[in-house]
Amino acid sequence: MHSENDQTDPLRVVEFYSGVGGMHYAVLESKVPATVVAALDINTTANAVYRHNFPHVNLLQRDITGIKLPEFQSWNADVFMMSPPCQPFTRVGLKGDTADPRTKSFLYILDILRRMAEPPNHILLENVKGFETSETRGNLVTTLDECGYCYQEFLLSPNQFGIPNSRLRYFLLAKRKPLTFVFEHQTEIMKEMPVNSLIGQAPANQDASSSEVPNQSTSQNKQEIPCPYSIFDPEDRDTTNCREISEFLEPHSKEEEESLLLQDKLLDRYWKVLDIVTPSSRRSCCFTKAYGHYVEGTGSVLFSQTDIDAKDIFTKVSKSEDQSERLDLLHQLKMRFFSPREVASLHCLPPEFTFPQATTTKQRYRVLGNSLNAHVVAELFKLLVK
Repeated sequence: MHSENDQTDPLRVVEFYSGVGGMHYAVLESKVPATVVAALDINTTANAVYRHNFPHVNLLQRDITGIKLPEFQSWNADVFMMSPPCQPFTRVGLKGDTADPRTKSFLYILDILRRMAEPPNHILLENVKGFETSETRGNLVTTLDECGYCYQEFLLSPNQFGIPNSRLRYFLLAKRKPLTFVFEHQTEIMKEMPVNSLIGQAPANQDASSSEVPNQSTSQNKQEIPCPYSIFDPEDRDTTNCREISEFLEPHSKEEEESLLLQDKLLDRYWKVLDIVTPSSRRSCCFTKAYGHYVEGTGSVLFSQTDIDAKDIFTKVSKSEDQSERLDLLHQLKMRFFSPREVASLHCLPPEFTFPQATTTKQRYRVLGNSLNAHVVAELFKLLVK
């Protein structure tokens, strides 16, 4: 076990519920000297993607509840990073909480933590908004108190970091005493990064704190959305400091472009509830695992036909009672899904992240929908070990 000031050896990280490796990429982006000594997940597709990108990591496809205390201790971990199953806490789920079988493995980790002779000095946890009011969260903070940790909770979204995507998530950082945070601890959940952290700025070429960014109004953010029925998430913060969607788009062949177009059955049934963005937009809705075959509430779709008056098209569609006529009009807009690679980019997975050739498009959307924003986690990881 390393002290915080010991820079001679990299921190030893165990990545629970590792998915496609979002936490691992966050560690790499952070530039903190650290090594993932073990990664664990039971999802076969996610593990295939993880192994494709990190072939030398000790990736374990095992039920966590089958791993005994000696093996936990053998990892000699400095950091536990985890994103437990979110379904027991989602707004649209049954909110089974501790009674949901998918919570069992996380409760097992908490029990192991109590019994470890040398628990990790640092813990980083991510989950959906809603986790903060759960009984499971109560069990978590009780365990942290019993094991001698101080902790800070957050509710953060990528658009606070200059990324044009909404993905509001709960995060918890915990440090084992006598270690302390470099910022002032808050008993309430923090909804911004600490002002003295000197991190949390937009990545790449955009500085989210710069006064040079034009002061656009919220209405101007919305005007990029051509459909009058589009959804604008009321939880979205001002996105004027976010980068444009165009920075995250990929070139596609004609065949690839056509494969991403919305199918007729989705166009005609759901055109009123599409969340539509353009390449110059600075926002997009959260992408879920159902993206690509459902459209309502699963993520934004892209409209990039600059020579088309979209509002005129939608006005005509709204007045038409003929399905064929409506579809002919909607086809002119050439609205499409974001590709899996584009969704990965909005999740801040780096260009070197790729999928095994055998994975289907549907599988790619599903594992990305279960993933996280690597840049947000990278900033929190730096704050955790700072």
